[in-house]
Amino acid sequence: MDPIFGRANPVETHDERRMEHRRRVFRGAQLRFNRGYGAFECVIRNESANGACLQIGDSSVVPAHFELVLNGEASGRMAHVRWRRTDALGVEFEPRAVLAA
Repeated sequence: MDPIFGRANPVETHDERRMEHRRRVFRGAQLRFNRGYGAFECVIRNESANGACLQIGDSSVVPAHFELVLNGEASGRMAHVRWRRTDALGVEFEPRAVLAA
């Protein structure tokens, strides 16, 4: 709290709502949707086991559900949008399917 003006310090106003800490990264990736016929390039800015922040040119054209594939990897993870800004998305990864033996 600012002792002079009686308001919250701007640094203190950000509430962390994530369940786990995210690591800063700078990795290229691709968002794939529409059975692979649609795709966008993006940069992963931070990530955790359950989600990530993606930087993208125009987030308004990205569907609510898609596959996120890291550059250099053959398969990706299914993700859904949790929040959206003009040039960024916050996504939550869907749990990986467990195959019955």
